[in-house]
Amino acid sequence: MRTMGVEEELLLVDGETGEPVPLADEVLGWRTRLQGSRADGSLTGEMQLEMLETVSSVHNRLSALEQEVLANRGTVDAIAALEGARVAALASAPLPTRPHARDTPRYRTMLDRYGALPRRSLSCGLHVHVGIESEDEGVAVLDRIRTWTPVLIALTANSPFHDGEDTGHASYRSIEWTRWPSAGPMERFGSVARYNAVEQAMLGTGALLDAGMLYLDARLSRSFPTVEVRVADVPLDPAVTAMIAGIVRAMVDTAAADWRNGVPAPDAPACAVRLANWRAALEGLEGELVDPVTGRAAEARTVIGMLLERLGPALRANGDEQFVERGIAEVLAHGTGAQRQRAEYARTGDLGAVVRSAVLETQGRNRSGTIHLEEPDPSATPHRASRPRTATA
Repeated sequence: MRTMGVEEELLLVDGETGEPVPLADEVLGWRTRLQGSRADGSLTGEMQLEMLETVSSVHNRLSALEQEVLANRGTVDAIAALEGARVAALASAPLPTRPHARDTPRYRTMLDRYGALPRRSLSCGLHVHVGIESEDEGVAVLDRIRTWTPVLIALTANSPFHDGEDTGHASYRSIEWTRWPSAGPMERFGSVARYNAVEQAMLGTGALLDAGMLYLDARLSRSFPTVEVRVADVPLDPAVTAMIAGIVRAMVDTAAADWRNGVPAPDAPACAVRLANWRAALEGLEGELVDPVTGRAAEARTVIGMLLERLGPALRANGDEQFVERGIAEVLAHGTGAQRQRAEYARTGDLGAVVRSAVLETQGRNRSGTIHLEEPDPSATPHRASRPRTATA
């Protein structure tokens, strides 16, 4: 069974107004004072002081991953409260803000070189790492999952508001992120040699500071023997984070099996995958997505059903099928983060209330009764052929 782990970027917000606050260094300082030698790499700073990143351990089971994600969110929130702040799993800041960059040589260089972009960029994503056996397998996986990763954007869409207004997008973070010079999908690589050559060609342009700015939708990790998938918004619900990790692991398993069996990688051009990303970011699950097989528009639920059908054997082998199917049913029944944010705004007319509601949902309160949700309707699960069930992770 392949291992997996996640990195979640979280906003720091004022506990009353919901406005982003530049308190990352203060929170990290409190953590060091409180935990001392027990402090580990599970919490790190990012370029902007209005956000932090939590890093999970390596896991085999989705249930354990979900528990750690929830615990990490709770720990950071409790420490932030010492400074009058809270953490919110929002992929963009609903209220107007001008971020404050961390004062390091690298970030100062980025501010000088990239102009307004880093001064205005404040977005939070979810990065999923899944173990691979070799770089050859990893590149083969990248070539075979690229037409499916737009579905992850739709499932996690959680950034409809930005700078005080409704952007008209379900995942505005995905749109904003493409402003960075290397962000987005790539063509098929075909080999490790080609992957390395493409990286060197990109670095050779001088447009990037270093390899850390290779912001591809999915890439080989430079630190771990993993494939890293980077397209998702950070989800409101910690259970959705674990669900996405299970889906990505099954994607990797399925792609690796296709490679070993000689199934060729899809030849969709990068421009078509980019447009599939754009459609997923625009409407999320409320409209149409791009069929990963035909490249044509199709209803979102149909595409999700196709994804579950394709990943079924891997999900069952990993013991993840029930966890993932229930998670998707809940998203379809109760809405993505974007839908839930818009519903809260429709109810209150107050973006501050949207953020305060998100603070509660970040801690899983929607499943403990603070925010009432009905049980998911089983009919909300996309129609597929029946199959034996396995134990949930």
